[in-house]
Amino acid sequence: MALRPQFWKKYPLDQLSSEEWEALCDGCGLCCLLKLEDEDTHEVAYTKVACKLLNCTTGQCSDYSQRQQHVPDCIQLTLESLQKIQWLPSSCAYRRIYEGKNLPSWHYLNTGSRQSVIKAKKSVAGRCISEESVSEDDIDEYIVRWVR
Repeated sequence: MALRPQFWKKYPLDQLSSEEWEALCDGCGLCCLLKLEDEDTHEVAYTKVACKLLNCTTGQCSDYSQRQQHVPDCIQLTLESLQKIQWLPSSCAYRRIYEGKNLPSWHYLNTGSRQSVIKAKKSVAGRCISEESVSEDDIDEYIVRWVR
């Protein structure tokens, strides 16, 4: 099925086809980073430690279609989960559309290039490390503040 022209401007999230839903993802990889939540304040801290499936050079999942078989707790973003997840970055297309905002100017649906997210420095590409190279006890040493 072809994507409808400017579907993100014309249709609410619950009226998107599965292809259009997937096309909203800008490929930044921020949702693939390990996050730490403070038990008392529920504040979420991002780390630069990425899921073992994330290619830290490209910022893309190495096995997206089968990711939940390899990483059972991988988030399947749906309209329902979108309403509950508080840690999505403010630049996230799903969050922005849900909040009634436009896609950022650098989003590939606006630019036509998947590289625009990297050029805008909104991607983890080249800026993360694999969880396989970090001890679980040391993850808190990799907390970073990503520009969102």
